[in-house]
Amino acid sequence: MPEYLIFQLVAAIGAMGEFGGHDRRGSLTLPGRSAVIGTLGAAMGLRRDADFSGLDALGVAVASFGKTAPFRDYHTVQTVPSAAVKRPQSRPQALRDAGRKVNTTLTSRDYRADCVFGVAVWGEGLAELASALSAPVFQTFLGRKSCPLSAPFDPQIVAAATPSAALSQLRLPPWIGAREMDMIVADEGTDLGAPSILETRHDRALDRTLWHFGKGRYAVAHPAIRAGEAKT
Repeated sequence: MPEYLIFQLVAAIGAMGEFGGHDRRGSLTLPGRSAVIGTLGAAMGLRRDADFSGLDALGVAVASFGKTAPFRDYHTVQTVPSAAVKRPQSRPQALRDAGRKVNTTLTSRDYRADCVFGVAVWGEGLAELASALSAPVFQTFLGRKSCPLSAPFDPQIVAAATPSAALSQLRLPPWIGAREMDMIVADEGTDLGAPSILETRHDRALDRTLWHFGKGRYAVAHPAIRAGEAKT
């Protein structure tokens, strides 16, 4: 059977990508592929301009254990009318040159509460990745810096027939206990051990320094598998 590296992402609140607009920043229901690759890169000490080709070659599956609850926070931001400053070189310069000729806009940020996710990756270098997750180089979050993780990654390398079966071997924190896998998302063509549908997401990193992402196709399934139970 193939080997998988599995680990958990547990946090009181999380914010997982999706909309990156000015007026609203949304959140997916669970971390996307780019979030997993970014987390692994942070654990290994890779900066955004580093070579991510090895991580990009990994297969990735992410599962949610229980449904997260959405909530929204509000922020105010300052915008600079084009009539106030012509062709600024940067936002700080625009704000400085505009003086009091700025506008204040209300924006929203979407979050998810009660985040309990499991991640399975497969490919080359699993032992090295497990070691990095046990002692991350950079601090990691579940999306934004206001969303710290509330439990260690607890990485394991396990043998299983499918990513879903591998994630059934997660050791969820004792205060969470056993939970059913609500949903699992993986790269298109992955055998999830259950009927799946295909979804398109803008979750393929094209340029990490400019935050450009392209479309990816993903299989989505809802297998009834429990995690956190004692293994014999």
